[in-house]
Amino acid sequence: MLYYLIPIIILIAILKSSWFKGILGEFIVNILSKVMLDQHDYHLIKNITLSTPDGTTQIDHIIVSKYGIFVIETKNMKGWIFGTANQKTWTQKIFKHSSKFQNPLYQNYKHVKTLTTLLSLNDSQIHSLIVFIGGATFKTEMPENVTYGGDYIRFIKSKRSPVLSTTDMNKVIHKIESSRLARSFRTNREHIKHVKKVVAEKTNDTCCPKCGSSMVMRETKKGDNQGKKFWGCRSFPRCRGIINIT
Repeated sequence: MLYYLIPIIILIAILKSSWFKGILGEFIVNILSKVMLDQHDYHLIKNITLSTPDGTTQIDHIIVSKYGIFVIETKNMKGWIFGTANQKTWTQKIFKHSSKFQNPLYQNYKHVKTLTTLLSLNDSQIHSLIVFIGGATFKTEMPENVTYGGDYIRFIKSKRSPVLSTTDMNKVIHKIESSRLARSFRTNREHIKHVKKVVAEKTNDTCCPKCGSSMVMRETKKGDNQGKKFWGCRSFPRCRGIINIT
């Protein structure tokens, strides 16, 4: 009987994996864009890996239109989400458990800049857009380009001033398609390797335990602890987070 349980256990593990959640999130965004956006005005390109000076960057979705290029980062998450535009890390809280994750606006910034350079466009022609799905609830006020579910369609449709001609759109699509790396296991493996290296380097960075901003080395100027060094939040005095050095 145990042999019959093995496939079920494997299936459950796959469904709960971050890989499957990412695939599901991207699938939902794909479906919504095809159903709710006019395919004559909006062209969807998905799962794009581009070369960068320090390795590669992987973009979930790019939507090309005469109203601009929308660079979309998808997050399939649940629980309460806390964060502001300028924080390096945001917080996900599920019941009593809290965990930090990279501010997706920062993550998408590299995608936007890579495309800006590749396509020789300006910032007014490219829009960064974050899409959360999966039952997440924002507990802090978010910028208008951080959306939940189908709200990202509303953000896209809110842009009504043409910034690209039909000829420009075709050039952009061709440039992206011709510059993207082949969709293969090897491409994905190399990108994951690059990401792990970047993450490993960033683990040495000290972040504020209160707001997630970077920390700077400071020294107590007076009192019993005069001369003692500590990590202080860069956002002081707005945030007074500290980490004592032992």
